[in-house]
Amino acid sequence: MTAMSDGEEIVFDQPCPIRDVLDRIGNQWSLLILEALSPGTLRFNALMREIGDISRQMLSRTLKQLEQDGFITRTLYPEVPPRVEYTLTELGHSFLAPMQQLITWADSHHRDIVVARRRYATDRK
Repeated sequence: MTAMSDGEEIVFDQPCPIRDVLDRIGNQWSLLILEALSPGTLRFNALMREIGDISRQMLSRTLKQLEQDGFITRTLYPEVPPRVEYTLTELGHSFLAPMQQLITWADSHHRDIVVARRRYATDRK
């Protein structure tokens, strides 16, 4: 699938925009990282503390994907030791409202989902 942007043809690797975007933001860590960055800029170790149970490798990988997709920016300061900060882009900020709706919905319906899972498991025995 192709589209035009500023006179330039763009070829989409994934023709389904919903699947393409959800594959990235729907993973286990992206929403937590975006939520952690919603108040403002954070350094890598601060993100680690904020999220808690994410490995350094997974945080690094997910940050790179979010940067690649334009949700965040990474700023490297040439200091010793190097300082790296992450912040939401305009695109990242634009995602906060629908993300918050999803978080609110999940929080409101989590109990119902857990009950349904238990009922399903009980009915299958």
